[in-house]
Amino acid sequence: MFKHIFLKPRYISNSNFKQTMKKVISVLALMVVAGFASAQTKWAIDKGHTNIQFNATHMVVAEVNGSFKEFDGSVISKSDDFNGAEVEFTAKTASINTGVENRDNHLKSDDFFNAEKFPEIKFKGTLVKEGGKYQLKGDFTMRDVTKPVVFDVTYGGSIDTGRGIKAGFKLNGKINRLEYGLKWSNKLASGELAVADAVEIVCKIELNKEMPK
Repeated sequence: MFKHIFLKPRYISNSNFKQTMKKVISVLALMVVAGFASAQTKWAIDKGHTNIQFNATHMVVAEVNGSFKEFDGSVISKSDDFNGAEVEFTAKTASINTGVENRDNHLKSDDFFNAEKFPEIKFKGTLVKEGGKYQLKGDFTMRDVTKPVVFDVTYGGSIDTGRGIKAGFKLNGKINRLEYGLKWSNKLASGELAVADAVEIVCKIELNKEMPK
């Protein structure tokens, strides 16, 4: 097929042939770009059905949990099973909520997040499917410190609700808060930290498929 397209007919001059070829190449390039764009699907976070939570061991024997109330993110999938999907996420540190105002204010201070100076937690990475299991791999940024992380992910599937297509995920993983400058580390008489350095992150995420405009 392409052989016949690029053969120069005897009745066309060299200048006309060159102009025709430029047009053909431009059309083919547009087709490739359009095909690439259509192969990608954009998804937005359904904030009303998404929870960004964390758990930290307190006084060695118990756990304190909290969440971020203001966040945003996007997912660009390249396949129906989300393998290779590009993920970006931000959370506002000032929106932290543990249910106790004094504790929240302490967490917003320089002992922990310093919400005034470092207003956002950021993540950028890729969702990877390996052996039937999913992991989210990428760069996690807090207090302007960026480190590579890996979170385990459970894909709940997707569904057409009749009003749009949704997909669900659950994410679980741990980070070391001290590595990101969340430095408060009062110790008990036993030598243990009052607040553990390892913080568990648990996210329950619902996505809405964005329709082409």
